[in-house]
Amino acid sequence: MGGLVLLIGRVVFSFFFIYSGFNHLTKLSTYSQYAGASGVPAPTLLTAVSGLMLLAGGVSILLGVKARWGSLLIAAFLIPAAFTVHKFWGIADPMMAANQAAHFWKNISLTGACLMFYGLATLYPGRWPYSIGRTAAGGGGAATTI
Repeated sequence: MGGLVLLIGRVVFSFFFIYSGFNHLTKLSTYSQYAGASGVPAPTLLTAVSGLMLLAGGVSILLGVKARWGSLLIAAFLIPAAFTVHKFWGIADPMMAANQAAHFWKNISLTGACLMFYGLATLYPGRWPYSIGRTAAGGGGAATTI
């Protein structure tokens, strides 16, 4: 039962980032304009890179392949995005501030989930149920490395 629950959690969690990464890449112009308006330097380049990070991280966690790397890729996107794109402090319009605050705290919360996946992959280095990655024995070789 626990393995099935972990699979469902991985599917739900990773879909969000796979979908977002896909949108970053297929709607690059729109997303990079928004990033640029938010003060992100080199917005087109960083939007494309972030899209690749989100896709790779989401697929990694979904499949259980290099899940620690995947969780770190996603967290490495979420924290800077929270503090650059979703900075709600100083926004005069209360509705816009509330919207950006919700996105800011969503990113912070999802970073916590990434850290939990990192910890799970560290504590249980063997293959997760219903995954294709890592060694089945758990404890040695590539399974214990990032």
